[in-house]
Amino acid sequence: MPKTILTTPDAPAAIGTYSQAVRHGDLVFLSGQIPLDPATMDVVDGGIEAQVRRVFDNLAAVCAAGGGGLDDIIKLNVFLTDMGDFPVVNAVMGERFNEPFPARAAVGVAALPRGVTVEMEAVMAVPGDR
Repeated sequence: MPKTILTTPDAPAAIGTYSQAVRHGDLVFLSGQIPLDPATMDVVDGGIEAQVRRVFDNLAAVCAAGGGGLDDIIKLNVFLTDMGDFPVVNAVMGERFNEPFPARAAVGVAALPRGVTVEMEAVMAVPGDR
């Protein structure tokens, strides 16, 4: 089964040697998204809540390019430079996702690209006819 590379101008362009997402069968593997505005490629202002919202917006745009949405995500990995920000991630995620929620991991890391405080990657499942 061939892999299909997915891209959208509604999410930040790749800043390295990777694709925004790769589809293989009914699974879409979304690369890590950081809080970049896709129009300017700048980190959004406004603190951790604004950054988490931007990351979910970016993930949603890539999901749409793959024929799905946030509620089609089956696994979400969250990377934070400050685990004290986890309650904000939880609150915003509760607004953006419907139950049943995806499986999730939250990992504290020393640093992230562009000096941001949050990054998320995901796996989405969508039927082949979407």
